[in-house]
Amino acid sequence: MAMSATRHRFRMSMTGRQFLLTLILLLGFSAQALASPLPLIVQISPAASIATIATVLGGSLVDTIPGDNLYLLSVPAVPPSFLASTLGIEWMELNIGVALPRFAQVGRLTVPATIAADWYKDQPSMQLIRAGPASSYSTGQGVVVADINSQVDYAHPALVGHLTSGYDFVANRPSASTALNQAETGFLDQAETGFLDQAETGFLDRYGASFLDPSLAGLFDISNRAYSHGTLCAGVIAAIAPNSMIMPLRAFDGLGRSDIFTIAKALRYAEEHGAQVINMSFGTLTPSLALSYAVSHARNANIILAASAGNNNTAGPQYPAALSGVLTTAATDLLDRKASFSNYGSSVFVDAPGVNIISTYPGGYYSMVSGTSFSAPAVAGTAALIRSLTTTGIPESISSSSVNIDSVNPGYANQLGYGRIDVLRAVHPN
Repeated sequence: MAMSATRHRFRMSMTGRQFLLTLILLLGFSAQALASPLPLIVQISPAASIATIATVLGGSLVDTIPGDNLYLLSVPAVPPSFLASTLGIEWMELNIGVALPRFAQVGRLTVPATIAADWYKDQPSMQLIRAGPASSYSTGQGVVVADINSQVDYAHPALVGHLTSGYDFVANRPSASTALNQAETGFLDQAETGFLDQAETGFLDRYGASFLDPSLAGLFDISNRAYSHGTLCAGVIAAIAPNSMIMPLRAFDGLGRSDIFTIAKALRYAEEHGAQVINMSFGTLTPSLALSYAVSHARNANIILAASAGNNNTAGPQYPAALSGVLTTAATDLLDRKASFSNYGSSVFVDAPGVNIISTYPGGYYSMVSGTSFSAPAVAGTAALIRSLTTTGIPESISSSSVNIDSVNPGYANQLGYGRIDVLRAVHPN
């Protein structure tokens, strides 16, 4: 009899709990019920059920990151924190949009067919950081560098043999996947590239390089603004660490748009598929728990992560660059001066050339571009060279070998990290 009464009270308790949850949903969410569904990232406890959570919240499961208890839901409204904890949600945040930074681009370059496809590896910016001599000690053999970016031209002559299969998160994105705040950030005007340095002009002349469409008129299809970004970044990595393998992870669509959950998935994919270095030439001004979690998870797996500092000429933080342990990279010119557009500040780890960088452009062309997007892969490539030699002390090797450039940047003392990278010294300190 006593046992029967206990079971009865338990059934009543569960019924009362379900009634309470339903009442909260009706009263608390009714004002937003007619609005568009919201994309909500949740991390749940191992004992919680995502199916139950989705049902109680009146939403649906959209996507998941296996092994992390991280999920993307579509819900009518964000639940109050006490309800979330009751359901077993450890933390939650809206899935916000992330855009590739705009970058300055001079135009397409072409060279005679007799010139080696990797001719641009000897450009003045690469000479400045002594990338060429470093190849006598390491070429990045055996290291996989994941690049989370837009689509890459697999057929480019300078990239053939340097790319792994990668993964296309855009083509395989769940149909219900959405994000908030898809605004573009980090715009660079073409005029901000500055004039060509005499060394750059002489270098182009030496290889018979000539500009096509220097005004960029008709060069871009407005539906595919991010067309070249991934190919350009991959070209920088290939020039510095030619025997490393680049894993292209397409997380950004043709308009340069992605979202926090997709990027977190790409980070986890890189970790699970053998990447030892990850390049992140993008950023958002909004801190993210999911992004922080994914970066920390990768760092705990002994992966080196490099990220662009941003193109807003500010000391304000950009993420993931400002996250702990990320090798945040600011941009400099051939005179080691901070690029006019480059971010700076306490989160900067080192600097690398980011003005008038020549790299690979889709269709077998090359292009001259500016932005911290092209400084970060130089650091990722340097990390790959060191990682080919040792599994420890990689950030320390890069920082201790960097050249202090405060004297030519008097307005940015202690705002440019350890200085401009020296690839040769990083790989061969003696």
